[in-house]
Amino acid sequence: MTNKNIVILGSTGSIGTQTLEVCENLGISAVALTANKNIELLEQQIRKYRPKKAVVFDKKRAKSLKENVSDTSTKILCGMDGLCEAACMTCADIVMTAVSGMVGLRPTLEAIKSKKNIALANKESLVAGGELVMQAARDNHVDILPVDSEHSAIFQCLNCGSKYLNKLILTASGGPLFGMKKSDLKAVTVKEALNHPNWNMGAKISIDSATMMNKGLEIIEACHLFNLPESKVDAIIHRESVIHSMVEYVDGSVIAQMGVPTMKTPIQYALTYPSREKLPGNHLNLADIKNLSFFEIDSNTFEAVTLCRDAIRAGGSAPLVINSANEVAVDLFLNNKIKFSEIIELIKTAFNKFKPQNIEFLEQILEIDSLVRDFLYGLF
Repeated sequence: MTNKNIVILGSTGSIGTQTLEVCENLGISAVALTANKNIELLEQQIRKYRPKKAVVFDKKRAKSLKENVSDTSTKILCGMDGLCEAACMTCADIVMTAVSGMVGLRPTLEAIKSKKNIALANKESLVAGGELVMQAARDNHVDILPVDSEHSAIFQCLNCGSKYLNKLILTASGGPLFGMKKSDLKAVTVKEALNHPNWNMGAKISIDSATMMNKGLEIIEACHLFNLPESKVDAIIHRESVIHSMVEYVDGSVIAQMGVPTMKTPIQYALTYPSREKLPGNHLNLADIKNLSFFEIDSNTFEAVTLCRDAIRAGGSAPLVINSANEVAVDLFLNNKIKFSEIIELIKTAFNKFKPQNIEFLEQILEIDSLVRDFLYGLF
């Protein structure tokens, strides 16, 4: 992997920091790093990895970082223009999109147009603009390599062949609220919702796991990634997070991808595909696990999966509305403006208000996203 160059959009987050560790082990050079606000960690990364460019989305913090690293050769950029400039660097071989939320859509599209392969950890790009992203990838002969553990698992299983595919089976841990009933959700605190049993993740994705919205968004993402109808994408609770997802073929054979619950495995596979490299750390020991359990998703308590299925069936801008509304609702919950049980209710309010439109341009996506956010924030 020596001499391979990567741009990491979102280098200070959980996926970004682990990507840097994987790159260090593989000898991949980070030529650009980006952060939203965490300039303290970004400065440490600049001094250690010496990227050509670094981007801070927040303009004031970018100015501070520029002063702090003036003794280095790293060029400091800011805002969306900075993200897009980094994503299109000529010397980059692959772009890891690990930023959270809709902000990742434009730089992902720009990177694709610049013929960069994409290691995709920003599911919102596909949920909100899946048709545009996948068409751009086809037009530019670019690979979209999934980093989400579930989609990476499916991607690996499909290497056995997809001609006789029956369905995909995404696994879900069930999150920290597994076993609760709908009436229990009203009293769930931010701390409880963030306390994921198996994965160490950022606040937004942790809340999405608690509501099961993360699994609903992954179903939408899978439809785009693997060009399948919603009816061909199943999901099941698997508490141990050992089986990361499965593929079922028409003869009843089920092929599963298994491993310890670490994001470094799917990150590394996206960066080394189609090769595999040794990954330091613990490997799976089934004798230590002893049991693997599976449960149906309680769709009465956790309505997010059903809501996302309704959105992908409705098509057009419907998944975009779900995604934008969810980002607002999670933000309001994390800031103690609404109860946990109100997250889904708020999303349903937006879903019912904004009727699906055909999506043809990025500007449409950005306009609808803005309308949904203004509407929901305007309620408070």
